[in-house]
Amino acid sequence: MTTPTLPLNPNIRIPLLKNFTHLHSAPTLDLPIKSTKTPPFPDATTTASSSKASIYFIGTATTLLSYSSIRILTDPNFLHAGDHVHLGPGVSSTRQTNPAIDLEALPPLDLILLSHYHEDHFDRKVEDSVNRQFPIVTTPHAKACLTADTKQEPFRNVHGLDFFQSLQLPIKNDDGTTSAVKVTAMPGKHVPPGPLSVVNDLIGAVPPTNGWLVELGHTKDGEGFQVGYRIYISGDTLMVPELKQIPEYLAGEKIDLMLVHLGGTTIPGPHLPLLMVTMDGVQGVELMKLVDPDITVPIHYDDYDVMISGLDVFKKEVEKAGLAGRVVYLGRGERYEFDVRE
Repeated sequence: MTTPTLPLNPNIRIPLLKNFTHLHSAPTLDLPIKSTKTPPFPDATTTASSSKASIYFIGTATTLLSYSSIRILTDPNFLHAGDHVHLGPGVSSTRQTNPAIDLEALPPLDLILLSHYHEDHFDRKVEDSVNRQFPIVTTPHAKACLTADTKQEPFRNVHGLDFFQSLQLPIKNDDGTTSAVKVTAMPGKHVPPGPLSVVNDLIGAVPPTNGWLVELGHTKDGEGFQVGYRIYISGDTLMVPELKQIPEYLAGEKIDLMLVHLGGTTIPGPHLPLLMVTMDGVQGVELMKLVDPDITVPIHYDDYDVMISGLDVFKKEVEKAGLAGRVVYLGRGERYEFDVRE
């Protein structure tokens, strides 16, 4: 099956924000990088090339993936401590932290990768500010919400992927080579199986969610897409049976890096924790064992008051499982750099 392509041109980027109308790329901005004690990090001053890539942790599930000249923003949430989000009927939450940088300070971007349509992943400020032509890859449900004609300003460049559907993003490099990113939707489930899941399917209180397989590589004449690095992003899922399809889909291929959404998010709230809708520390380690990535980076663990399973719980479970050497802990504003195989 041919994978659809989403053409990108780094010299004619669509502006991220509505109030920025100049269509040509702005000068590249260097994101602030804090020093980190989590080795091994390549020298942060290394000149970008088609084999260099990085993940920059902004906060919550918001990260910036940079590879060659491609930049992808995941689950944009730029609210500040004290701001509130609506998460469903009768459910709201207060942010406890600040993002590492603000929305307006982002460098030029190519794509938003949105796991699901929840305000802690696509907040009101982002929705109001983002250019309606900016490309977004997300779930079919989120696409329907973002492009609905009932909206005052519907989004016009949204691509909805069901589980195991893919899009490929080719981009020409200055040296004449072509880098590429392939995005494939992976299974995820916000609500545990059982009666509650059946009820939720009927009333739609908690939206469907995707995980993502992001493959970085190159396209070569006559050889197609050559993968050089695989990143699995769990999305806001629980440890549900559907996740067993991921190693089956990979068929022995290796995950280099996993970004796992933790927090043990509870609804309707921390004082009435009736239902957990994201992984806690125990489930996060179970996912590590299932997917078996070389490196895991935990995110989405303490930014909102509905998250009651903090990073300390995950660290304890990682130590207990003997997996400490395979986890990198990033603070907000820190970056993990890696090489993409040629």
